[in-house]
Amino acid sequence: MKTGRYLIKENQKVDLQEYKTTEEHGLEEAELLDRRIPESVSKLKELHWKLYAEAKKGILVVLQAMDAAGKDEAISYIFSNLNAQGLKTTTLGKPSATELSHDYLWRVHEALPARGQIGILNRSHYEEVIAPRVHDLLGDEMIPDHVSKKEDIWPIRYRQINDFERYMVENGFLVVKFFFHLSKEEQRKRLLERMKDPKKNWEFSFNDVREREHWDDYQKVFEEMLSHTSTDSAPWYVLPADDEWYSRYLITEVMIECLEKINPQFPEISAENRKKLDEYIERLEQEQTGGFENQKY
Repeated sequence: MKTGRYLIKENQKVDLQEYKTTEEHGLEEAELLDRRIPESVSKLKELHWKLYAEAKKGILVVLQAMDAAGKDEAISYIFSNLNAQGLKTTTLGKPSATELSHDYLWRVHEALPARGQIGILNRSHYEEVIAPRVHDLLGDEMIPDHVSKKEDIWPIRYRQINDFERYMVENGFLVVKFFFHLSKEEQRKRLLERMKDPKKNWEFSFNDVREREHWDDYQKVFEEMLSHTSTDSAPWYVLPADDEWYSRYLITEVMIECLEKINPQFPEISAENRKKLDEYIERLEQEQTGGFENQKY
């Protein structure tokens, strides 16, 4: 699969109208559900076990989108299949008073993966360059002394985020980011489905509709964010999110590529421990036949 065509190159100026929210990929839903996705998830699961066992490197996954774009479902259908011990999922909501009393990246640190883990940010540090900008929520206390106008803070934050993600990569943690590119019409359908289906009412928030009124503002902010923060070390992938199953397939394939780049391996046992292991294998096999029934270990 050619995932590169969904990747935003470093310094590329992004116009979301040039990206499709759905496309003719030639794959039937049954093909994705019954063969492609299960095969990819199986491969991803094996690579993740190696990552966890080796415990040398990790991956930080960022999921960002408008409401109802499919982030939660991607976690449920893909990442929930992986080893839970090697997985860490965090959803960043509205900052608390404690979080606001620190620098804006402070709250992200607790959500970062350990070596051997895949850490998933369902909404992320990118919230700090999205919602505050759309709703003009940036307080004066957050403005550096040398910045005279609020609007001058955004290029600074983009640079800080890029530096932070480069720091992660240089310390052994790959950073991969997925932007769910959803059409306004598809969001309308999904929100209505949540509102009308009693079994899905719990997924709906009245704020989802209120935020929809700022759709165009969000798209502009997304474009600038993607343009300034997709780097060679921490790239953004734009998913055609109207097609949920194809987007999940894309995520799985990109994750496989990331893990293959790391190339984790199961740790090899030393020659000394191998000899001891063989002895214990023999003991346990003899135990089954009663050969060592009365032997004290």
